Amino acid sequence: MAASEAVSAAPDPAGRLPEWIRVRPPRGPVYPEVRGLLGELRLDTVCREARCPNLPECWSAGAATLMLLGTDCTRRCPFCAVTTHWPRGVVDATEPTRVGEAVRRWGLRYVVLTQVCRDDLADGGAAVLAETVRRVRAESPGTLVELLIGDLEGKDDSLRTVLDPAPDVLAHNIETVRSLSSRLRDPRAGYDRSLRVLRRARELGPPNLVTKSSIMLGVGESDDELERTFSDLRGAGVDLLTLGQYLRPSPTHLAVQRYVTPEEFARWRARGLAHGFAGVEAGPLVRSSYRAETLYRRALAAQGA
Repeated sequence: MAASEAVSAAPDPAGRLPEWIRVRPPRGPVYPEVRGLLGELRLDTVCREARCPNLPECWSAGAATLMLLGTDCTRRCPFCAVTTHWPRGVVDATEPTRVGEAVRRWGLRYVVLTQVCRDDLADGGAAVLAETVRRVRAESPGTLVELLIGDLEGKDDSLRTVLDPAPDVLAHNIETVRSLSSRLRDPRAGYDRSLRVLRRARELGPPNLVTKSSIMLGVGESDDELERTFSDLRGAGVDLLTLGQYLRPSPTHLAVQRYVTPEEFARWRARGLAHGFAGVEAGPLVRSSYRAETLYRRALAAQGA
């Protein structure tokens, strides 16, 4: 899945969560209103499907991550909470229109459009993603749009399709360091393919395109491996980076190797900035879409816009 944001309160490995892990339940006046709108328009958010702990903060701030192409992913990554299923080419042609309406009615300033992986589709769902960007732009011209895509099987034609409507940000998550990629990700994914997608997005997209990626910590990576991954992402032209703690969705998912302290996350944020990323968000509950608009503004500032 493109937005693999697996979070849970399941204790692992020591039997209980550290004190700095606090998964907040949805609350506040905005939540029921937005939940009702999403139900009315039959839309899904990765915020709910992947159990994101930042849902109240983001929804209240006028930002959200909408999940396209259904809720069933054709890949099975050991860390991800999203259901694995083969949809057999089924696509809801009304989805882009419904997303556009939701963005307008919700009054979103910034929307992240993500996807489940759809290897059952020849283009990986690229056409639906592109049409959704167009509908959002038509319904809400002032809304900034970030596309958080899967690897689209590494196909340049599919990448060109999603870049054609000129999203403000093109994100793709590398997820982890090279040595752990084959253990953490579905066999159809890969570290080098993800780097290529990010590099080709930079090459095929407009000069002002902002690119972004995300890494989970606490799955067994070493400091040297993280540094090398930072260098690889910068070598692919990636502008923005998010770093968060992996939390196990259920006892059947990949186990947490260690909990990274807030102080260590702060150190990795500084290291990311030293590598040349225009913006880095890092923390135990940070996910790839966390404070997305703030990061985007930092990238614009770095571009001199």
